[in-house]
Amino acid sequence: MSKYENYTEVSKFYDETRVPIGAEILIGALARLLRSRPGCRLLDAGCGTGSYAALALPHVDRIDVMDINPSMLDVARKKLAGAAHDGSVIFHEGSVQNMPFETACFDAVMFNQVLHHLESGEDGSFAGHRSALIEAHRVLRPGGLLIVNCTSHDQLRDSFWFMHLIPTALLALYNRCIPAKNLEAVSHEIGFSLEGRFVPLDGVLQGAAYFDSHGPLKPEWRKTDSTWALSSEVEIKAAEAKLRVLREKNGLDAYMTDHDGKRPQVGQATFFIARKT
Repeated sequence: MSKYENYTEVSKFYDETRVPIGAEILIGALARLLRSRPGCRLLDAGCGTGSYAALALPHVDRIDVMDINPSMLDVARKKLAGAAHDGSVIFHEGSVQNMPFETACFDAVMFNQVLHHLESGEDGSFAGHRSALIEAHRVLRPGGLLIVNCTSHDQLRDSFWFMHLIPTALLALYNRCIPAKNLEAVSHEIGFSLEGRFVPLDGVLQGAAYFDSHGPLKPEWRKTDSTWALSSEVEIKAAEAKLRVLREKNGLDAYMTDHDGKRPQVGQATFFIARKT
């Protein structure tokens, strides 16, 4: 369960402004796995509304999709109803820190924009991240693949044009997003061997909605990005006031473009691909 966002409410809006990015990275990793073993059973851990599962579905034999929030899982059920009918998708309600699966039953496990919801990480231990990765290691078969899709500190700072408007939320996300070197070190300690780190430069997590310069002024737009749940009402009101002034001066689009300048070179997400040794 997310420690700071109400995904029961968010599930009503999530797919309006969220898209799965990095499809070529995910599919490439699965294709490489399939070359070494016949068939593939994939776990989408913290599946949300099932968008990444839908991308992966044509490339594996079976997907188990799991989320702790029943409302998000209900959206995934509707999205993947056809595949569920023929048995290629199975749904589970459960936690990534205590997975309801037997040991060594999956060929691949993926976490997509999930781990930062587990704990604040202020003490630097990232114990929640570690427990989720330990569970992934447990349920993977020998040689199985781990795919972690998360956002780095550099990407948080430079790749979201509105982020500097809510500095409290930005700091909170810094604490929640494990640094790359820490993630790699923890994965190695658990028993994974890193195979690569990849950044999809051409994708934005909110899709076309990201480029709506008026978006942060709309509550429904903010609800689809959990960043805003980490910000105080006072900070949000101050951000709205600044954006309204810019709108009145017809400067809002230029403001967004100016603060979005580094994103095409930095990207909004980083994929870590590792294998159970």
